[in-house]
Amino acid sequence: MKSILIKDTTREERAEIVKRSITCGNGCENCDGCALGAGDVLEMYQPYIDGEKEIRECNLAYRTRYGIH
Repeated sequence: MKSILIKDTTREERAEIVKRSITCGNGCENCDGCALGAGDVLEMYQPYIDGEKEIRECNLAYRTRYGIH
């Protein structure tokens, strides 16, 4: 399995990782994360896509914001 760390991926690869990984299974072409309660999934993970935060940091911020433990 290929690393998903920022240092091991390009911006394009990170965007594809997010698009492939975050889905509720309804197959919406432009998923907006409605089932996750997060709004636009790309917005939620934009810091990862932009290489500013690792994906785990984005997940932690989401869990903290919504009080999920």
